[in-house]
Amino acid sequence: MQETFTKIFNNTASKTTKFFAPGRVNLIGEHTDHEGGFVFPCAIDLGISALAAARPEKTLRLYSMNFDSEFNSPFEISFDDVHEKLNINRSWVNYPLGVVNVLKSHGYKFNSGVDILYSGNLPDGAGLSSSAAIEVLTVKIFSGLLNFDIDGVNAAKLSQEAENNFVGMHCGIMDQFAVSMGKKNHAVLLNCSTLEYFYAPLELGDCKIVLANSNVPHSLVGSEYNLRRQQCENALKDIQAQKNISCLCELTQNELDEYSYCVNDPVDLRRAIHAVNENSRALRASEALKNGDLLTFGKLMNASHVSLRDFYEVTVKETDILAKLAWNFEGVIGSRMTGGGFGGCTVSIVNEKSVDKFIDEIGRKYKDLTGLKADFYITGSSDGAGKL
Repeated sequence: MQETFTKIFNNTASKTTKFFAPGRVNLIGEHTDHEGGFVFPCAIDLGISALAAARPEKTLRLYSMNFDSEFNSPFEISFDDVHEKLNINRSWVNYPLGVVNVLKSHGYKFNSGVDILYSGNLPDGAGLSSSAAIEVLTVKIFSGLLNFDIDGVNAAKLSQEAENNFVGMHCGIMDQFAVSMGKKNHAVLLNCSTLEYFYAPLELGDCKIVLANSNVPHSLVGSEYNLRRQQCENALKDIQAQKNISCLCELTQNELDEYSYCVNDPVDLRRAIHAVNENSRALRASEALKNGDLLTFGKLMNASHVSLRDFYEVTVKETDILAKLAWNFEGVIGSRMTGGGFGGCTVSIVNEKSVDKFIDEIGRKYKDLTGLKADFYITGSSDGAGKL
């Protein structure tokens, strides 16, 4: 990376600073964050690294070793010219540009230029929060180099704002929060309504977290993700006509049953059923992990996938196949789709002695059934984004 930085930016006057942001895997609590519910993610040891340096000219120069191999020069823009999303063949730059736009709107001043080189080992489009990682990473870079003094929680909030208002993906806070506030050997139980959070020891005994990438890339900006959010909003408004609540996940399962007659559209009701029940599963799963009850934790993971498939309808055939194959594998405690859906990864808790066989057998059967090759990652937890 240092050699590439010197070649691309020809910036030898400034000393580079190293930064890293992890990806995240959500163990359970999917599509509850934007409904004011609980989520239970952990930061993982795959992520995006960066080298960055300040320079006198007040422009931002960006280069990705993952996406820019066809270019011999960085993308360059004046900080004053960052106003709206760019329709260019380097579409990835919209994530750091969104961060610039949001920081400017909050009064931060860019009084010097910045060069940033990115390189990551997060598979693109796998649902492991590569977008949140680059956003939070960029906030941390500006904070570190330009003395913005932005703490972890605010880094997550600013990054979410960038994705919502600049990129155009109306995500909840979970991804950015997990990336920013992750803690090694822990998962984070986050109340997305209040941002109150607790670290739970991630003690899996003789089990490992195994990610299976379906290699069906998801693009949430172009998917039905925003439609799902709107359907939840529709259900909320219908229920609010009869009950004073501010978000769906304030409801218990019994209360949703009681007020389900208020929801005019049966599709909107299915979305609400998932959000409310998944919120309950996240709380029960975190308690099960706290008590060392991995069997209950695994059953709740399985139930989460079924709900995402049947009620929220964000799984695809390929992730359904990966989950079902895992459920039928003897060494698996639990398995589910993770991330926004419409492709991406499953997360499985697998007995350590069975991991190699799991990868071989599931990979072979998946290719036979779909014609696609799945990629597998044995991952551990990580600290959140920051300077190395």
